[in-house]
Amino acid sequence: MSTQPLILIVDDDAELGSMLVELLGREGWQTHQVLTGADGEQALANQQPEVVLLDVMLPDANGMELCRRWRASHPLLGLVMLTARGDPMDRVLGLEIGADDYLAKPFEPRELVARVRALLRRGGMPVRSAPVLRFAGLQIDLVRREVLADTRLVVLTGAEFKLLVALAEHPGQPLSREQLSAAVQAGPYRPQDRTVDVQIARLRRKLREASPGTEWVDTVRGEGYVFAPRG
Repeated sequence: MSTQPLILIVDDDAELGSMLVELLGREGWQTHQVLTGADGEQALANQQPEVVLLDVMLPDANGMELCRRWRASHPLLGLVMLTARGDPMDRVLGLEIGADDYLAKPFEPRELVARVRALLRRGGMPVRSAPVLRFAGLQIDLVRREVLADTRLVVLTGAEFKLLVALAEHPGQPLSREQLSAAVQAGPYRPQDRTVDVQIARLRRKLREASPGTEWVDTVRGEGYVFAPRG
């Protein structure tokens, strides 16, 4: 059985898919290409890929809805959205519903490879000195990618989880929007300040709903955001 990572390509553009198969194959990665959402569902269940490259607009499915569903059922899956639409709010939506990354077509092939490589590194990284970050009333499992606030499970998107980890690994230390952007997205693309603010606002709301009366993330004027643990 091969130990090479498997990348699933779900895109109805057969020509682009063939190019991706060749590109990713040169990196030593296995690939499987499908043209519809239904075939993507079947391949995801049967082949268990490490990373999925998912087109937003498919002939039989909405890529955003597939992303939301696949993230819920496969929390460790690397999900990269591919789209012909470059609207910044589309990027925000894609990241908010669970995508790890978002690339607008046409994209630079080397950039795609770099982002896939970053996701594969993340998937094989359980060797951290502290696989679980624990604070009074909050627990962040870096391997399972689970967050418990006062024993309640907090369901976060990939972007929100990365933001929380980046902040929680530096408690009491303000992090700039630029630093947080780098933590959220691999590769040269960096989300706009507004994107980070939107993601932080949603993260705060989810944590607040799980542990009412507690603010885990504070705004530091002119600097960015800071994780403020209890006690």
